[in-house]
Order: sequence, then structure tokens, then C-alpha cells
Amino acid sequence: MAMWDRLKDQAKNLQQSQSGRGGGGQGHAPPGQGQRGGHAPGSSSGSGGSKAQLVGLLKSQLASVKTELKSGAYRDASMAMCALVAAADGYVEQAERQRVEELIVSNEVLQNFPADQLRQGFNRHVDRLVANFEQGKAEALREIAKAAKKPQEARAVVQTGIVVAGADGHFEHSEQQAIRDACAALGLAPAEFGI
Repeated sequence: MAMWDRLKDQAKNLQQSQSGRGGGGQGHAPPGQGQRGGHAPGSSSGSGGSKAQLVGLLKSQLASVKTELKSGAYRDASMAMCALVAAADGYVEQAERQRVEELIVSNEVLQNFPADQLRQGFNRHVDRLVANFEQGKAEALREIAKAAKKPQEARAVVQTGIVVAGADGHFEHSEQQAIRDACAALGLAPAEFGI
């Protein structure tokens, strides 16, 4: 449970630092960045309630910075992130693709963008991942890395991925790995998101 408590504190701090001063609060990545998911192998077994709590928490965090998340870089990186999570286990069933599409177009923050732009971006990445997973993944991570210039956008991309991945109430190991890969591409510590 400590993971969720830590995340709640993190969210509080994040909101304080965002309300206090723009995107200046960069230099505080946790020290253990190089340990590649070294904690709690059982972390995916957190109860469904706390998972829903996390998703709700991240949704409200994203909503609080909605007005600042209007760039093409955030849009494209988020679609790459959602595709990476959807195809994390190497394939995507049509039903899963549609479910994620629905989540994307109904996401409050992503409503900053036209739904067809979002669908196109998401499906383009999913198609590449399905055709050639390694190559598609490399392309998705390149797209995600473009959001690294703005720390607030970089965090929002990862949060968007977690909201979409966690919407079904459980985090697959492969989904967590996709989110860790995205964190690495963005220079963020997965621990910051409880992963």
C-alpha cells in the first residue's frame, strides 16, 4: 500500500509546485533513477480500489493543467503512449482498440484536440506495433521523447498512458513495462508514478 500513499503525496507536491510556479520544478528526480523497476515485483497486485484511486487522481491532475496541454508534441506523444500501452503484449484485438479509442476521445484533457486527429495518431501507431512490434515501439518511443523538452508535458504524457492503461482496473506487467520505457525516453523516474 505504501506505493499508493507515496503517490498521493507526490500528487499533492506536484499540484503545489504547479500552482506555485510554472514548470520550474524540474531538478527533483528521485535519486534511485538507475535501478530499473527494482522494487516490489508484486506491485501489480495492488487492490483494484487503489488502482481506481490512482487513475482518478491522475485524471484530476491532468484536468488541473488542461489549459497548458495544447501542443502538437503532447498530442502526438500521448497517442504514441496510448498505442504502446494498448499493444504492450504484442497484439491488439479490435475490441481493445475500440475501447482505448473511446477512452481517448472521451478524455477531458485530450478534448483539446479534434477526435479524428487523436484516432488517426493512435491507430497509426497501433498498426505499426502490430506489423512489427520492435520497430513500432522504437517509433512510438521517438515520438514520446519529443515531449521531453517541457517537463509538465512529459509528465502528462505518462499520466495519460497510466489513465488509459488502468481504465480496465488492472495493470498488466507488459503495460507497466511500456510505461517504464516511456519514462526512460522522457528522462523521468518511474517511481514518480508509483511504477
